[in-house]
Amino acid sequence: MKVACIGEAMIELSMNEKQTNLGVAGDTLNTAVYLKRSAPQIDVDYITRLGSDPFSARIIAFIKDQKLGTDAIEISENRHPGLYAITTSGDGERSFTYWRSQSAAKQLFQSPSGPNLEYLDGYDALYLSGITLAILPDEICTALLGYLKQSEHILAFDSNYRPALWSSPSKARDVMQQFWQRTDIALPSVDDEMLLWDQSEKEVIDRFSALDRDGALKRGASGPLSLSPIDEENQSFAPSPRVVDTTAAGDSFNGAYLAARLTGAPQEHALMAGHRCASYVVQYRGAIVPYSLSKA
Repeated sequence: MKVACIGEAMIELSMNEKQTNLGVAGDTLNTAVYLKRSAPQIDVDYITRLGSDPFSARIIAFIKDQKLGTDAIEISENRHPGLYAITTSGDGERSFTYWRSQSAAKQLFQSPSGPNLEYLDGYDALYLSGITLAILPDEICTALLGYLKQSEHILAFDSNYRPALWSSPSKARDVMQQFWQRTDIALPSVDDEMLLWDQSEKEVIDRFSALDRDGALKRGASGPLSLSPIDEENQSFAPSPRVVDTTAAGDSFNGAYLAARLTGAPQEHALMAGHRCASYVVQYRGAIVPYSLSKA
């Protein structure tokens, strides 16, 4: 099994009262890391575009340290990575400040002759998010969707809605609905979907139930809701005993869940694996916790 996670890798500043820590993160990168940690036997590559600057070199070194493949990373000579800062409230909820207008990832899949997606052929499964789609030009999103409709890849998708990245909610709904229709493993978050579609939780559940896809609807401390039939209808999910930073809670769930499903585990096991991973991650600051903690 060979998987590609596609998106934007960024420099992360995690701020608290005493100091600021510099790291590397990004929603699909976070998922790639937790996917690889949860299933080391799967080959996981990260696909993005970076610059030729020291911060880009730091990102590539980090990705390699996480045992992810970097051969498909594109390089732009006149761009650099985006940067974001995280601040957290007393209950662990986070807020972000971004600097990404010149992010090299916005040029992903672009070439002088038009969209270039050929190197995706070598993968069995692809994972991307609404953030991936939001930063790419319309031409690339259209080409990517067309490519996926003609391919046999397993597609996993998380809408991960960030309003500031889209020109309008209607544009986000239109683009993401097209990708939901092609998705094999759906990994939405209820809060994102309620915000984007102005729906109640029940309306979101009904919409994804009608979509009839494998996957899970993430509901934070309440635990995931299976989007496909399971034997254990009353499966329970204990909340995390401590919440310090909710950054990457959903991303880490996605990684552990996908690791289980892509290695043949039943849905009940995948749901619990994702919830447990996210429960550990929110107990520590930053998107990517030390490896020893993620294996706790």
